Amino acid sequence: MSDRDRYREFQTEALPHMEALYSFAVYLCRNREVARDLVQETYLRAWEHWEQFQPGTNCKAWLFTILRNLYINLYRKQQRAGEIIEYDEAETELEQPNVVEQAATPSVETEFYRSLLDEEVQQALAALPEAYRTVVILCDLEDFTYEEIAQMLGIPIGTVRSRLHRARLRLATLLEAYARQRGWIR
Repeated sequence: MSDRDRYREFQTEALPHMEALYSFAVYLCRNREVARDLVQETYLRAWEHWEQFQPGTNCKAWLFTILRNLYINLYRKQQRAGEIIEYDEAETELEQPNVVEQAATPSVETEFYRSLLDEEVQQALAALPEAYRTVVILCDLEDFTYEEIAQMLGIPIGTVRSRLHRARLRLATLLEAYARQRGWIR
């Protein structure tokens, strides 16, 4: 394949997902500048390893996996520097407050969700533990399949299903008054 054909294929397959990658990076980092850098690094890595992408597979999921892995590496680097805790630790401690979330500028995530959701829904989503919120965003906002989410997060598909189920139950509880107010339930 010529460099020109490779570039056209990359443009066609990878570049349309930039906005979704950026939104997810903002969600992860809660910092627009770091999110931009993370997306840029994701595309750089994707271009460098484009021959590993299997045409006909989900390029968006492949890019999200690269972004997530880069983010985890950033977390680990910052943890070694004594700045923040490791992503995996934050994800497994479901009921513990997220150190990164507390330290970050809260308006970034709020601005991102404000464009998509009502304030009550935003607050309910923000109240979910990190691991639950991640699967809800990937499944319900980004439209990834359970299999793709499991692969991206490196967890069994059953874990994805159970986290999503628990997250939706919590959201239903948190949003019951909101739904009654809107007349969606009695």
